Amino acid sequence: MEYNTARNHLIMREYGRHIQKMIEYLLTIEDKETRQRNAYAVIELMGFLNPHLKNVEDFRHKLWDHLFLISDFKLDVESPYPIPTRETLKAKPKPLPYPKRYPKFAHLGKNLELVINKALKEENPEKRQGFANSIAYYMKLSYTNWHKETVHDDAIQSELSTITEGQLEFTNTPYVRSHRPNENRGERNERGFGDYRNKRNQKFQARGRNDRNDRNDRNDRNDRGGSKFNKKRFK
Repeated sequence: MEYNTARNHLIMREYGRHIQKMIEYLLTIEDKETRQRNAYAVIELMGFLNPHLKNVEDFRHKLWDHLFLISDFKLDVESPYPIPTRETLKAKPKPLPYPKRYPKFAHLGKNLELVINKALKEENPEKRQGFANSIAYYMKLSYTNWHKETVHDDAIQSELSTITEGQLEFTNTPYVRSHRPNENRGERNERGFGDYRNKRNQKFQARGRNDRNDRNDRNDRNDRGGSKFNKKRFK
């Protein structure tokens, strides 16, 4: 009986011990054509063991790389892909460059700083005021994340003035756009809303007249005794 402790190291557990033994047998074949033919057979068998990876890009390329990896890069066969080496296959990836951003106000974050810079560049006073109110609201949310007590608006205004050097001020009153009935009515009529409203009113008026006429006709028939359903008298 053969125990795992007496066997050699299993390089890739995904393919199992039998695939590794087949590849070790390929190393003992001296005829190059026979070794090449058997290598293709082992590649097909390795693909059957992982059918869920057939749709993965470069699937067969990875199989050939695994074949050379299991053989410890000693297998002498021709591959349809570039033959990997120990240095290229096990090379360490380059470290990812992380963005080096140092926010001026760490407790508020970098995103709020970008919004403040955009608000300071805004020339429209209405949009600028909307930016200031949104920034103050976000500052309140950030404050409640780190403090249990509620923050007063004066503290938010003081900090916002310090950050923007007094260029932004927020208001507690909601912004409501001024309503101009004459201009709005003219704009709506130009877009066709006036015609639609007139047609709708005419439709409802015509329907009301038809309903009144129907009721008057029924009343006249009842007065003349010409009702469709006459009351039957029983003797």
